[in-house]
Amino acid sequence: MPKHANSGFSRLTRTHKLSVAGVAAAGAAALALSVVPGNAADHGKTQATAVENVQPAAFSAVSTAGRTQQATIARQADSSAAKGKAEAAAKQAAAKKAAAEKAAKAKAAAAAKAKAAKARAAKAAASRSAVRTAIPAAAPKPAAKPVVKPVVKTYPNNLDGWIRESLDVMAKKGIPGSYNGIHRNIIRESSGNPMAINLWDINAQNGIPSKGLLQVIAPTFQAYHVTGTSWNIYDPVANITAACNYAAAKYGSMDNVNSAY
Repeated sequence: MPKHANSGFSRLTRTHKLSVAGVAAAGAAALALSVVPGNAADHGKTQATAVENVQPAAFSAVSTAGRTQQATIARQADSSAAKGKAEAAAKQAAAKKAAAEKAAKAKAAAAAKAKAAKARAAKAAASRSAVRTAIPAAAPKPAAKPVVKPVVKTYPNNLDGWIRESLDVMAKKGIPGSYNGIHRNIIRESSGNPMAINLWDINAQNGIPSKGLLQVIAPTFQAYHVTGTSWNIYDPVANITAACNYAAAKYGSMDNVNSAY
């Protein structure tokens, strides 16, 4: 056969091919009937009947083949859809399983981390306890001794207080004298007036009047002044201690003085 005829035939669809096959079958049947003996009328009738019977059979075969092809395609499509659905379900199940495994691993890792942290804390606490046990407690500091402030003796600001304060100063300096001896001479000399001054006796006439409780002149006060007392000749304590210091040097004690001295 020519090349172009074969190429055209190869491009025919299955349905077309089946149709051609049917036509070919019908031709073959007609040819068979033409060689059968008989009259012309019978021959023609028989030929027509054969053609009529062959054509429906051919088309029936073509129709059945088409339906079979369509059913096959439908089954293949259903199978492909079912397969895709199964694959999607399998992927979803695998993803779900992987997520669950990941969550379980994360939970296990967190639990292990918490357990390790708890163990480290317990170990650190035990170490601190051991250190505290090993180090002896510091000895308590001795109680601080209370600061004893020296008692400052106070004296009343009167004749009694002046005499008593003078006696304490005299005791520290080793100057003799008694309360009664001092009191007796003060009353005679000034009547207890610390500002008393004699402006008429010989000392006054000489310009050095006697002053204070025991009527001491300035040169005597300065010569027998007692350290720690005032340099004011009218100061009661300074006047008494200087006069007693002078009397001790000249008479042995103020107790031995019974008149002007």
